[in-house]
Amino acid sequence: MSDNRRVVVTGLGVITSNGHGIEEFTSALRNGKSGIRFISELQELNFACHVGGIPLATNEIFSKYFSAEALLAMNEAMRYAGIASIDAWKDAGLEVPELDDDNVHWDTGAIIGAGLGGMDTIGNLVVPKVNEKKVKRMGSTAVEQTMGSSVSAKIGGLLAIGNQLTSNSSACNTGTEAIIDAYYKIKHGYADKMLAGGVEGSSPYIWGGFDAMKVLNSSSNDSPEKASRPMSASSGGFIPGSGAGVLYLELLESAEKRGARIYAEIIGGALNCGGQRMGGSMTAPNSTSVQRCIKTAMGYAGIKSEDIDYINGHLTGTMADPREVNNWAKALDVSPDKFPYINSTKSLIGHCLGAAGSIESVGAILQLYNGFIHKSINCEDLHEEIKPYAASVVQQTIETDINILAKASFGFGDVNGCLIFKKWKK
Repeated sequence: MSDNRRVVVTGLGVITSNGHGIEEFTSALRNGKSGIRFISELQELNFACHVGGIPLATNEIFSKYFSAEALLAMNEAMRYAGIASIDAWKDAGLEVPELDDDNVHWDTGAIIGAGLGGMDTIGNLVVPKVNEKKVKRMGSTAVEQTMGSSVSAKIGGLLAIGNQLTSNSSACNTGTEAIIDAYYKIKHGYADKMLAGGVEGSSPYIWGGFDAMKVLNSSSNDSPEKASRPMSASSGGFIPGSGAGVLYLELLESAEKRGARIYAEIIGGALNCGGQRMGGSMTAPNSTSVQRCIKTAMGYAGIKSEDIDYINGHLTGTMADPREVNNWAKALDVSPDKFPYINSTKSLIGHCLGAAGSIESVGAILQLYNGFIHKSINCEDLHEEIKPYAASVVQQTIETDINILAKASFGFGDVNGCLIFKKWKK
């Protein structure tokens, strides 16, 4: 099969704490609108961190997408993933099939992952009912809400997916990994169209472990919008977030044949692992592997360092931020005065864990498509090691033409992913 097939993005779907849908999310990015809010439940549960990013999704919104019967068998992650996938599908110019329509999209697949999806069902339903010896009262949909592939399985039925249908999981690299895997699926000729992305719910059972690790910022409970502070000297830890981001990827010939709007072209992507050696661990990245991942993605894309106009970083608001910026500088082999623009979408929405890479990819593509780079908020006091790159840190939204951008994610387990997007030009 040919490796010369070109892959483009023709549909986007997103639901996160500062916006649902392309128009609202674009506006929030451009205006630097934070979605971080005080969450009383976290305070009541004695968490150290009382703030987070949760989509303002209501039952009214859910009912617009799913029937009452379907909602009974869908947990939070499945709902978010379903909304973002349906939105991406429709944004690509496609009609959502009726459930009684027997036509299957044999050339279309989906890779939609989650980091800890289904924890709300496990915590609120499965564990209590088993412990109460009331298994028969659990209902018949517990398995489909807790299995690892629950989100992709639901989407497969909603959209009549006929090619590969699966859920991946690689911690904070999940969403980026899904996009890269889907990209190569099309590039190598195994599919013509793919939905790709990640999702994460907002259950305290998901966030509790991170609070116990003391990696969440607990010093800004009274100032939620200032709590997520990537690249800041006073960061103090990341802020948990939730939601879903989904991309509709398509073979260029297919997109052109049906006259689809093209947001961007994916020209390269790479995944690797540091083996938890050379300073890497279950929770810390091996800098050599990070740099190798970036260089490999650039090599596959056929670009040089000077071709990259903008980096959408992983940048979480932890002490890993200066190491990440330093890794970018070494991988690109550039001095601070030649460093590309860089920002962190997490400053606005927090760290969405398994959904982080895909939500941020949606945001990065929207900036590429619309010609702006959103401001990274709350980093007025740049970390000392990042100060040499101050001119490249976007602290006020700028209108600028972006040709090529790099998006990277790094996750627990010492895993890395890097994507290269290019502005579409006929």
